[in-house]
Amino acid sequence: MKLIHIFAGLAIAAAPLAAQVPVYLDESKPIEERVEDALSRMTLEEKVAVIHAQSKFSSRGVPRLGIPDIWTTDGPHGIRAEVLWDEWDQAGWTNDSCVAYPALTCLAATWNEDMSLLYGKSIGEEARYRNKAVLLGPGVNIYRTPLNGRNFEYMGEDPYLAATMVVPYIQGVQSNGVAACVKHFALNNHEVNRYNTNVIVDDRTLYEIYLPAFKAAVQEGGAWAIMGSYNLYKDQHCCHNEYLLNDILRGEWGFDGVVISDWGGTHDTDQAIHNGLDMEFGSWTDGLSEGASNAYDNYYLALPYLKKIRSGEVGTEELDAKVRNVLRLAFRTVMDRNRPLGSLCSDAHYAAARQIAGEGIVLLKNDADVLPMKVEKGARILVVGENAIKMMTVGGGSSSLKVQREISPLEGIRERFGDIAEVVYERGYVGDVGGEYNGVTTGQDLSESRSAEQLIADAVAQAKDADYVIFIGGLNKSNQQDCEGADRTQLGLPYGQDEVIRALAAANEKLVVVNISGNAVAMPWVEEVPSILQAWYIGSEAGHAIADVLSGDVNPSGKLPFTFPEKLEDVPAHIFGEYTGIASADTVDIEYLDGIYVGYRWADMQKKTRPLFAFGHGLSYTSFEYGEPTIDKKEMNADGCVTVSVTVTNTGDREGKETVQMYVGDRKSSLPRPVKELKGFEKVSLAPGESTTVSFTVDRDDLTFFDPEKHEWVAEPGKFDVYVAAAADDVRGKVTFELK
Repeated sequence: MKLIHIFAGLAIAAAPLAAQVPVYLDESKPIEERVEDALSRMTLEEKVAVIHAQSKFSSRGVPRLGIPDIWTTDGPHGIRAEVLWDEWDQAGWTNDSCVAYPALTCLAATWNEDMSLLYGKSIGEEARYRNKAVLLGPGVNIYRTPLNGRNFEYMGEDPYLAATMVVPYIQGVQSNGVAACVKHFALNNHEVNRYNTNVIVDDRTLYEIYLPAFKAAVQEGGAWAIMGSYNLYKDQHCCHNEYLLNDILRGEWGFDGVVISDWGGTHDTDQAIHNGLDMEFGSWTDGLSEGASNAYDNYYLALPYLKKIRSGEVGTEELDAKVRNVLRLAFRTVMDRNRPLGSLCSDAHYAAARQIAGEGIVLLKNDADVLPMKVEKGARILVVGENAIKMMTVGGGSSSLKVQREISPLEGIRERFGDIAEVVYERGYVGDVGGEYNGVTTGQDLSESRSAEQLIADAVAQAKDADYVIFIGGLNKSNQQDCEGADRTQLGLPYGQDEVIRALAAANEKLVVVNISGNAVAMPWVEEVPSILQAWYIGSEAGHAIADVLSGDVNPSGKLPFTFPEKLEDVPAHIFGEYTGIASADTVDIEYLDGIYVGYRWADMQKKTRPLFAFGHGLSYTSFEYGEPTIDKKEMNADGCVTVSVTVTNTGDREGKETVQMYVGDRKSSLPRPVKELKGFEKVSLAPGESTTVSFTVDRDDLTFFDPEKHEWVAEPGKFDVYVAAAADDVRGKVTFELK
């Protein structure tokens, strides 16, 4: 009886306590009510504290209210190792290794939304396990020039492809209670002068080419964070740009997440206050200008902002709006008690990395069916090239990773073929022998005493007696190659690789060139080499994935997400002279005179030149036959749609995947338009002899262009062509309808 009384007393005591749970801590309440309640409880100083960094990668929470700090992490294709509080150097943790996933060019090359969802979910789990609230990615800046050192972090040249692929990635990441921070908003299309390039671009080009992926990220993906870019637009830095952030992002698109500055992207307190920036990270201050002990207190949105408020120079309306966005982020991430726990370096994550890599590798050329390799017992395989052994996860800027493991191409080939064949390695050339970035080291000794001539001679001597020769080269993530902060200086391969490839081609007709890069490269030897693979930077499982494709265990199905030009002079950004590549301390105006004619849009208009490899190109070990496309009606009303269908058949002798592409062209319009624009794609898997019907719905949105005078999307009545294609230069059929 006494025990009953005790329990009854506890129940009575608990009742008022439960009733006193503040609204902001009550997860049953709508998030906006929680935000307003938390905001009302914060002091001025607490509000200012949450909108700027307190360390390299974190911002302060509100300890008094139980609101945790916000921790961010670099994550173009893996979760960055922990760094010191105030420095870029390693913190010395032993449990901060990660899985390196393929870079986003490879993901885009899968043309598979399921792979994007798997990617986002997997990398989001790793971020969550490391207790990160914000993953600083994905990147969706458009591939305007093949010299851009950061292209490997992005999703190619086409706005529709990038917009489609970014949405499931975001959804996968955020299913873990981790915010995807889509970057770099906007017009960050090269790295030279990235801090001081003022981009001049017309509104039509802006809306049709450079904004669609960001818009999809916000409106379809529901992104919780956006990162501003370094460059200027309309003479304002993009991290506090009135037109981009206030007018477009929040005004037109209704974005309710946080805008985060890129590290060092904030330059002015007044603009940061009024032009849409919410969280300031990485600003350059020595912390000494006012005798402060903490540099973070001198950030533009720190003490300078607080002083302006206290003096009455500015009010608190803008501050409250910023804090609301930060609180909304906190409630979606670190204060969501039901978010999953995540996982790190799991078998499932390695399997995902391998699957995405295998599906993104592109078979560019395969004369005489050199691939897949038909290796008999006792065969001899020669592997040549520095990229066969060099770690590709260290370096490249913010993409540099501390991986638990990275299987090199040579290791993968030996693992796959070593039981039945002799696998021999020759260096062939010497590239970058370094192996350190911000304290992350490869541990590799890539020193070489042989001359360039001797390296080639040794490789050729081995090639003459080999059953297969596999050259694995390309670029790396060193400065002025595929690397943040710098651009390439040429389209050609570095380190004299062209000479090595030509010598090998002359020595052995069964030569496979595997190009590892995040960019297009010139291939002056393309006619001399029977088989070429584009293998990207594909992370921890690189060696396994490459061996999977070489062996035929995986039938390649990747398609190029950007055009491979034959020479740099075929790229419109360079034709018109609006890319300088010359570093300058002054603000540099770069006008995008290529306008909407980026990539295949430009190539389609040329009569005398053709790409080396077209956008959407990619071969298979099987063959696919397209039937004649059909359309369900010849006329369409403005509020209607048409359905275009085509039968695709696997006419080869092995299972394979084909990406059917749908482009739309406007025969006559009041403004110039491209010949065709990608408006749909579907990847199908077919057994030998199997057929399937692929159908695309075309509605008004697929027919529009942006009218800068009206500032709206316009679809003009008239005839439209719908192209069914295997690549931008490989149209398999066309149907026509009229918009009434």
